[in-house]
Amino acid sequence: MKKRMLAAFGLGLMLAGAAPALADDAVKIAFLSPCTQCSDRWEQKDRPFFIEAVKALDPAIEVIATNAQGDQNKLIAQAEAALAQGAKVLVVNTIQENGAVPIVEAAHREGVPVIAYDALIRGALPDGYVSFNNEKVGRLQAQFVVDHVPEGGNVVLINGEQFCDACRSFKRGSHAVLDDAVKSGRIKLVFEGEAKAWLPANAQALMEQALTVADNKVDGVVAANDGLAQGVIAALTNVGLNGKVIVTGQDATDAALTNILAGDQTMTVYKALQAEAGAAAKAAVALAKGESVAAIFPEKVPNGSGDVAALLLNPDVVTADNLASTVIVDGFAQKEKICVGPAAAKCNF
Repeated sequence: MKKRMLAAFGLGLMLAGAAPALADDAVKIAFLSPCTQCSDRWEQKDRPFFIEAVKALDPAIEVIATNAQGDQNKLIAQAEAALAQGAKVLVVNTIQENGAVPIVEAAHREGVPVIAYDALIRGALPDGYVSFNNEKVGRLQAQFVVDHVPEGGNVVLINGEQFCDACRSFKRGSHAVLDDAVKSGRIKLVFEGEAKAWLPANAQALMEQALTVADNKVDGVVAANDGLAQGVIAALTNVGLNGKVIVTGQDATDAALTNILAGDQTMTVYKALQAEAGAAAKAAVALAKGESVAAIFPEKVPNGSGDVAALLLNPDVVTADNLASTVIVDGFAQKEKICVGPAAAKCNF
């Protein structure tokens, strides 16, 4: 009997030792993206950067990566599915800032930390927040236009839909600069609109309205991101004004960088997404292992429910003049992907 008990105990040890090799026992982290159409950065940049950073920290960790395609209910369902699959941390880029409350509450009931990625979560307290100084983004865009249009020039402001903290921050930053410039007579703000769902088609429709209002006399457009800038450029192209009007953007997407080289877009605000995704990955891995993330999140950002530990990174302006020394040198963009069509002739770097 004793021998049989010892044999069974030994077999149990063997099975226990084999358990870590099972896929179900791998540590899992979920990375939940908001959409594809609103910006191509989420799938082309953030997602691969995040996965790469996690694997560099711990190759054994499995990343559950999903995209809600602009549907907040789908985002919630994807979060619930990730929890059911055993995710130890949720990294959430929410579509609606208050819409992620069920995600945070469900995760916290299971003792799973939540990191707000790029977009601040309101209505509940996430365990960390990684983003950029979003008000500065708006300031950089507006200041660029003010600095480059002629005295008394006509300026158009195309905001994205105001459903998130970052959305409002971009607009607030832009107005902080534009309002002063209007008061001083430096510029005229002839039209302002809000592109629903941040879709390029909606930005194009707004820009067409702006051109009608201004009788095609527009000197500069503050477009809140590169997707909106694409819509603006389409409207300008239809009236032969592409390349003749200052157009801003944000995210340094491949399409925007191509447009900048071709001359149709003037600048974009570059946010080093490797740094953002890398910080989120570092925090997620640490939280999954029960380690402190205090050094990763040195700041505090109020979200209405309390102060969220945060890391806010600094954005930079990219133009045709410094494109090669910023996004190309950083490895953020590849020459062969952006030097296409008319832009190819400008790629002497």
